[in-house]
Amino acid sequence: MANGGGFPSPHDVFTIPGTEGWERMYPYHYRFGADDPERKEYEASMFWFYDGLHYPEPIYPFDMIWDEAWFLALSQYNTRIFIVPPALGVDHRIINGRIYITPVPVKDPSEIPARVEHFMKRAGYYYENWDELYAKWETKMKGVIEELDQLTIPELPDMEEDSVVFDAVGRSSGYELLTAYDRLIQLGILAWQYHFEFLNLGYAAYVTLLDFCQKAFPGIPLQRVTQMVSGIDVILYQPDEELKGLARLACELGVEDEILKERSVEELFEELKKTNDGRLWEQRFEKAKYPWFYISTGTGWFHHDPAWIDELEIPLSSIRMYIQKLKKGESLERPLGELKRERDRIISEYRELLASDDDREMFDNLVGTAQRVFPYVESHLFYVEHWFHSIFWNKMREVSRRFVTAGFWDDVEDIWLLNRHEIKQAMWDMVTAWATGTQPMGRLHWGPEIAWRKQVMEKFKEWTPPPAVGTPPETITEPFTIVLWGITSETMAAWSKGKEAAEGPVRELTGFAGSPGVVEGPARVCRTVSEISSLQDGEILVCPTTSPSWAPAFTKIKAAVTDVGGIMCHAAIVCREYGLPAVVGTGNATQAFKTGQKIRVDGNTGVVSIVEE
Repeated sequence: MANGGGFPSPHDVFTIPGTEGWERMYPYHYRFGADDPERKEYEASMFWFYDGLHYPEPIYPFDMIWDEAWFLALSQYNTRIFIVPPALGVDHRIINGRIYITPVPVKDPSEIPARVEHFMKRAGYYYENWDELYAKWETKMKGVIEELDQLTIPELPDMEEDSVVFDAVGRSSGYELLTAYDRLIQLGILAWQYHFEFLNLGYAAYVTLLDFCQKAFPGIPLQRVTQMVSGIDVILYQPDEELKGLARLACELGVEDEILKERSVEELFEELKKTNDGRLWEQRFEKAKYPWFYISTGTGWFHHDPAWIDELEIPLSSIRMYIQKLKKGESLERPLGELKRERDRIISEYRELLASDDDREMFDNLVGTAQRVFPYVESHLFYVEHWFHSIFWNKMREVSRRFVTAGFWDDVEDIWLLNRHEIKQAMWDMVTAWATGTQPMGRLHWGPEIAWRKQVMEKFKEWTPPPAVGTPPETITEPFTIVLWGITSETMAAWSKGKEAAEGPVRELTGFAGSPGVVEGPARVCRTVSEISSLQDGEILVCPTTSPSWAPAFTKIKAAVTDVGGIMCHAAIVCREYGLPAVVGTGNATQAFKTGQKIRVDGNTGVVSIVEE
C-alpha cells in the first residue's frame, strides 16, 4: 500500500521468499513494524530514504558495526552535545539488508531559540579554537590507530606457558582473547566517536554560509557556494600524491621502463634490487606505504574492499598509469592556481553585491570559517574510514582464524555473516569449551546458519530497494540531507523518472550540478574501483559513487556522473578540485547509460543526456 506521495508504507515492504527470519541477523531495534502502535505510527509518519550513498549494496551483519557507530555519534553531537538548532539525530531502520534513514527535526519552533544559544556557545568555542582542537583530534585519532595496530589477538594453547604460573599472571589466554575482542570493538566505536567530533560542525559552517548566500543572493546556484571553498588542500589527496611522486621518481632514476613491464610486485622488486637506482625507488615505495597505502579500494565501510596495503598491485597499477602520462609529457597536477583564482573572483563579485558593511563583514566571517573548517570534511575520511578501518578489518580476520581453528566455520571470511554481538557469544562458547576440554556447541550451530545466511545475502543483492518509504514531507529543508545525500523535493519527483530508467530507455537524467562545465564524450560505466583500469583518456566516468582510491581516474576522465550524493559528496568535491564537470545524485545513471554511448554532462544545470548511441 502506497501513501499519497507514491512511496510504500515501511510496514508493507515484502519479505523475499527464502529469506524469512532475516531480521535475526541485525540489531532488533532496526526493525520496522514493531508491535507497539505508537512506534508504528511514528514510522509511518516519517520519510525514510535508502542510504545508497554509504550502502550501495546489502550490508553484512558484522559490517553493521559502522552504521551502529554513526547512528550514535552523529545523533549525539546534534542532539546532546552541540545542540544543533533545527535538527535532532538521524534515525535508522533496515529492510532486506538495506539501511533506511530519516532526519529527526525539532518539531516545536519555540525550542529553537534556546538551542541556538547553546549552539553558539558550544560550536563557537570549536570554531574559534579550530586549529588547536583539530591538532588534539589528530593526536587522539593517531593514538587510537596505534593501539589498534598493536592489539594482539591471542591464540588458545593446548597448555599455558610456565610463566603464567611462575609469574603469577592469574588469568588465561581465554580471558585475554575475550578482552582483546572487547577492546577491538571498543576502539572501533571510539574511532567513530572522534569521527563526528568535528564533522557536523564542518557541514554546519558550510550550511550556514549557504543559508546566508541564498537569502542575500536569491537564485544563487548551490554550486557557486561550493566554489567559494574550493582549491583547499586536504590530507585525503596525499595517498594519490605519493603515487604521482613515485611515478616522477621512476622517470628521474630511469627505472620507469622496468616498472611498466607487466609482472607481479614481487617480481618487479626482485628486478629492481639488482641496481642502485632500482633499490632507491623500492626504498621510496616502502616509505610511502605507511600510512599512505592504508587506503581502501572502496569507501572503507565494507570488509570486502581491500586496501592498497593488502594488494600492492592496485597502487602499482596507478603508478604505471602516471608514468605513461609523464612519458607523453602530460601534467599530473591539479589546477590549484586556476581554482583559487576562480574561487577568489566569485567571492569578490558576490561580496560587491552586498549592500552594507555589516553584511560584508558577516559574509567574510562565514566564508573564512567555511574555508578553515572544510578540510576536515574530507580529511577525517583518511584517518577513520581508511587508515583505521584497513587495520581493523584485518584484526577481525585474526579473530576469525581462532574460530576456524576451533572448527566453528571453514572460511575466515565467514565471520562477516555474524553480527558483533553474536561473535561475542560464540567466543564465550569457544573459550569455555577450551577451558573445560569439551566440544563447543558452535561447531553444530554456525555451519548451517552461515550457509543459510549466505543464500539470504545473495537474494538481498538481487532485490531492488525502493528509494524511500513512508510519508514524504511537503518540502525537504534539513541541510545535511540536502548537501550530503542530495535528497530534495526535486529528488523525490525525479525518483519516478529514475524508476523508468530501470524499466526502459531514458535519454536524459537530472541530478545535482556538482562541478561546473559542459563536456561531451564516451561513457565508461564503472561499478567498482577495480574497473577503473579500463578507463581511457577522455571518457566520462559513470559510477555509483567514488572514494579516495578512485583518485587516479580523475587525471584521465573529462567528467563524472554518479548515482548517489549531494553537492558535498566526495565525487563533487574532487571534480571541483580537478576542474572537471560533474553531475551527482542522478539516481540511476549506471543503469540508464551504457559504456560507449556518447553523453553530454552539463555540470552547470545538473543534466546528463545521451548524444548518440
